[in-house]
Amino acid sequence: MQKRKLGKTDLELTTIGLGTWAIGGPWQYGWGEQSDRESIDTLQRALELGINWIDTAPIYGCGHAEVIIGQALRPLRHKPIIATKCGLRWNAAREKLNNLDPDSIRRECEESLTRLGIDRIDLYQMHWPIPDEQIEQAWEAMASCVEQKMVRYLGACNVTLEQLQRLQKVFPAAAIQPPYSMLKRGIETGLLDYCGKNNIGIVCYSPMQKGLLTGKFNADYLSTLSANDHRLRDPNFQSPRFETIVAMVDELKKIAADCGKSVAQLAIAWVLRKPEITAAIVGARRPDQIEQTAPAANWTLEAEIIDRVEDILNRYVEMSI
Repeated sequence: MQKRKLGKTDLELTTIGLGTWAIGGPWQYGWGEQSDRESIDTLQRALELGINWIDTAPIYGCGHAEVIIGQALRPLRHKPIIATKCGLRWNAAREKLNNLDPDSIRRECEESLTRLGIDRIDLYQMHWPIPDEQIEQAWEAMASCVEQKMVRYLGACNVTLEQLQRLQKVFPAAAIQPPYSMLKRGIETGLLDYCGKNNIGIVCYSPMQKGLLTGKFNADYLSTLSANDHRLRDPNFQSPRFETIVAMVDELKKIAADCGKSVAQLAIAWVLRKPEITAAIVGARRPDQIEQTAPAANWTLEAEIIDRVEDILNRYVEMSI
């Protein structure tokens, strides 16, 4: 599987990393019920396929995703690269709380290390820059985790260009983690260029836009989602936007079929077409799901395919939000 260097670090990431949001199971922003055994099987299968890094967060299942990853890693002699996050806590009702207090950040780091069963986190990321006025002090606390050798490198998720520049004045960011997909292209208007010029890695989440770009969604499939699946509250999964996206994906399927690929693989390869992008985070909750998407890591899109995709996206420009 292809690898790309993460910014100025010594980390070589496979161009697909395994995302573990869904394996956290039910919580405020969960994806419905999830079998722990199936989660562990999925993690093991991802590593067998050559994926060398895992992205997670304490908030995924209120600590549960990290616990499951720790169980999967325990018997392994050679551990994958681990990226996790901080800044989101939860209350007794399992509702998320933004918390960038320095003491909370340090506690989170210690708790993540315990749940994951590792001595050091490879990439420690601020999950959300909220509240904005506290991001510098939170970043300082994260930098102290580097100095204490609890963490190797720092990253920031969901930041604006202005916020990233502020963080850079405090301590170097090894990477950012923004959303990026055919439906969400905001990083193309500043962050992409800045990170490219400053050699800051970019690991993108939601390249398949929470499953919408896999080609499996239609009205019937939507009706099968669990009532506690957070996606049902997402405007992209509601009329009229949902029907428009399904129509767009139907057109993309023709391009993918011409290449002998799936539309999910096309969506991931499209994200990876940019040299500034280090890797795409691809979620999976069953082994067969990561088996279906992993081949996209080695697919380099030809210019003609990129142009055909762009023609379709331009006709659905109102969806690119």
